[in-house]
Amino acid sequence: MGVGIAYVDGPRLRRSLLAAADWVAAGREELNRLNVFPVPDGDTGTNLCLTLRAVAQAVRGLGDAPLPDVTAAMAQASVRGARGNSGMMLSQFLLGLQEGIGNRLSAGARDLARGIRTGFERLLGALDEPVEGTILTVARDTAAEADQAVGERDLRVFVRRVVQRAEASLQRTPDLLAVLKRAGVVDAGAKGFVRLLDGIKRLIEEGTVAAGAVDRLVPNAAAQTDVAAEGEYRFCTELLIRGERLPASAAVRQALRRFGSSIVVLETGGLLKAHVHTDTPEEVFQLGATWGTVESTKAEDMRTQRQNLGDSARRAVAFVADTACDLPDAAVFENGIGLVPTQLIVGDRVYKDRLELTADEFLERLRAGVDASTSQPAPQDFRDAYADALRGAETVVAVVVSRALSGTWANAEAAARAVGDGRVTVVDSRSASLGEGLLVLRGLELARAGWTPEAIARELVRVRDQSAGYFAVDNFERLVRSGRVGRVVAWLGTRLNVKPVMTISAKGTVEPAGRVRGKGEARRRVLALLEAALGARHPAELRIGVVHCGAPAFAEELRAELVARYHPKQCVVSPITPVIAAHAGLGAWGVFYQIEDGTNP
Repeated sequence: MGVGIAYVDGPRLRRSLLAAADWVAAGREELNRLNVFPVPDGDTGTNLCLTLRAVAQAVRGLGDAPLPDVTAAMAQASVRGARGNSGMMLSQFLLGLQEGIGNRLSAGARDLARGIRTGFERLLGALDEPVEGTILTVARDTAAEADQAVGERDLRVFVRRVVQRAEASLQRTPDLLAVLKRAGVVDAGAKGFVRLLDGIKRLIEEGTVAAGAVDRLVPNAAAQTDVAAEGEYRFCTELLIRGERLPASAAVRQALRRFGSSIVVLETGGLLKAHVHTDTPEEVFQLGATWGTVESTKAEDMRTQRQNLGDSARRAVAFVADTACDLPDAAVFENGIGLVPTQLIVGDRVYKDRLELTADEFLERLRAGVDASTSQPAPQDFRDAYADALRGAETVVAVVVSRALSGTWANAEAAARAVGDGRVTVVDSRSASLGEGLLVLRGLELARAGWTPEAIARELVRVRDQSAGYFAVDNFERLVRSGRVGRVVAWLGTRLNVKPVMTISAKGTVEPAGRVRGKGEARRRVLALLEAALGARHPAELRIGVVHCGAPAFAEELRAELVARYHPKQCVVSPITPVIAAHAGLGAWGVFYQIEDGTNP
């Protein structure tokens, strides 16, 4: 059996979380087929997979970070990435796990047992209507076994005991919940929870997780689509809110009860996420806006989902973009967008943009004077992203950075041809940053409304051609390094405090829009250009994006002014991704607008 494992530290927990995310992802389609409770909408596997993908992305690049850093990243990412009822419940468990482990640099069996127990208790306390036969039951039994196994010195034995108890508990779920027994299945969310634990066990015992291996379906799993939902509400509704004085979770749950059921509320670090099944999502969103700044919302029609649910619970259209799209993590994970990372070269190491080096991490390196260069994704990166997306969808629409700015489009198109059968449609955004990202958001709306990939692509081109963006850089240093301006011009600009203002043209190229003195004048110039572009009669269907490199307060002030002035349907704020920050530099910022008037889903 070899030398035992006495403790978990930061690197070990990071590897465990990655293994758990991979093993849950490998069983996604099975979990979707098992999904009959609380409604048979066939998305439990997808929701758990996306929730854990958010966690995996947050911890992947942490390397040898200490345990408290890994648990903090895990908890924050689970809140932002939590999707659906099952994802929200799993996030509560992970928040409790972090709380139970605390600030210890290493955790033995007793510490892990405390974390698992706290995870269960937090999950129980978060549920407005606790139901046995779900994740709740398996988490309780897992915590009980962990408490009994605290004397184990070898964590391999500890984990094995916990997983065995969880699997036995899973098999009891049909006896506790009539809807499961009628369908002849175990609870999908509970099975996903067991897969998470089993992924960790497999990593410990085998050193890896066979991502392609999927357990056999239990008998009669397909019967789930015949199960009627009792007291069913129509929309699976979620909202993410941030603020300094958010209401307590209990108060939020109480306020949401009049709107519907299946209420789960998460709150941590200035973020609040709420999930509720309701018939009136807009009223929920309006209430949420009174608690703080609404960062993202979602309202999925569960009846339509169930009507469209085939044997494999596949979506009609999935979306892929490159990391230059600058969409916030919350939007990426909420919508299941596949991101293809551009490469960032720092010294002698190559990083996958956003996945292995986040905006905050690269920001610190910029402040330290670190230089970097960039390289486009390889065709294989797109082929992998398409293959992943096609596991859960019939077709893919890929929206990529302007072909005039990068070879990314050519590689995306080559990968689409390699897939064949016309299942992948590639759209040249003729933009970058949120100019690209906002197109993806529009495409998602159209896909939910039932548009075909071809129709979506045509509409995105129409919208693209009446949209644009403006941006300013704080100094010329990074542009000089990237070859965008000459050194003499840069020297004069620095001496005279000149700030370049630029735009992305209709051809998708970066063009000068003026030079001004000082940051305040740059702000006034960009807003004047925006006002001229939008005209005296502002568009009725308008989406706006604000990006920044190390200027969150400035970006938030700008967002508030733009919302007050233009009342857009959405205003997205996001830090600039490292591959763009490598060229734009500290203090860079931009505003993108997307006019959607003319055609609605």
